[in-house]
Amino acid sequence: MPTDINYVLPIGQTGWDIKSEFSTSMRWDYDENRENMLKLYDKGKKQQWDAAERIDWSIEMDPDNPMGLDDIGLGITETSTWRKMDEKNRAEFRHHSQARSISQFLHGEQGALVCTAKIVQEVPSIDAKFYAATQVVDEARHVEAYSRLLRTKFDVAYPITPPLKSLLDNIISESRWDFTYLGMQILIEGLALAAFENIRNTAKNQLAAQVNAYVMQDEARHVAFGRLALREYYPQLTQAERDEREEFVVESCYFLRDRFQATELWEKFGFPVDEMNEHSKESKPAQVFRHRLFTRIVPAVKDIGLWGPKIQKAYADMGILQYGDLDSEAMFARDNMVAEAFDRGETDVEKMLQQDAAE
Repeated sequence: MPTDINYVLPIGQTGWDIKSEFSTSMRWDYDENRENMLKLYDKGKKQQWDAAERIDWSIEMDPDNPMGLDDIGLGITETSTWRKMDEKNRAEFRHHSQARSISQFLHGEQGALVCTAKIVQEVPSIDAKFYAATQVVDEARHVEAYSRLLRTKFDVAYPITPPLKSLLDNIISESRWDFTYLGMQILIEGLALAAFENIRNTAKNQLAAQVNAYVMQDEARHVAFGRLALREYYPQLTQAERDEREEFVVESCYFLRDRFQATELWEKFGFPVDEMNEHSKESKPAQVFRHRLFTRIVPAVKDIGLWGPKIQKAYADMGILQYGDLDSEAMFARDNMVAEAFDRGETDVEKMLQQDAAE
């Protein structure tokens, strides 16, 4: 199995060290048992899986469109730049665009791996340490799966985007345990769920759909973990402390939205960067895609009690406030249902979701 990835930038530029200081919390009271947290821990234990075995890696990918995605998702099909490209150039662009997406999934999962290990150390309650330990294994498996997808099915990878790197810097270096939960479990994991969902539901390639369906089954538990912990903790804070966390959420959501300015992709293909970024910002398909990426974040933020005027105003300005009324539990149940259907050999995600809606 190939082990080298052809990075668009030299590999020395694709990593960095983050200095952080935080307290390691240990407790000798092992009777701190919250029923909901222990149920989640039990579920996390039972749903462990082997990426080498559960995923059918023998499925081939078409180099011209590896994941079998519609071109509308590229975000440039309305431009003169796209119209001037021949089919060979378009195929190369599809390949790189999809490799860039999988690369960001991979980098984000490594960030989640580090953050969850940090949660095991930081969080004061023993039942939360139990669950976080299962998530460490989940995140290692996700890094394994996306790394293998890039190594064996793509011939190129992209470095982490500056907005995602900046957010991970802030989360990993933050000393307060609840900020690690908030940044990773609610924001980054929430955005990842929506991005994975888009591929799971629309990819014509079954390997791409399968990988994302299985990762989503885990991620749904991870967001639930953050919600359980924070909705118990945040009512204990002062208004000033909640305001600080709402400010962090607002700034982070703008960071995450701007993550989808694919500057390094435009540069790779010699496209006019400012023009392409402006188009990406203004085009209707791109706006719809960016908005949908917040379908998992907004209801989680509302659920944990960070729903003050500042957050609501920012979400209204971003056009995503309405997602606060979505049913997170129903979405998580669908994620689990689809993953289990893949295990049974069912692959028509659209049909699954239609049947679930009808029921």
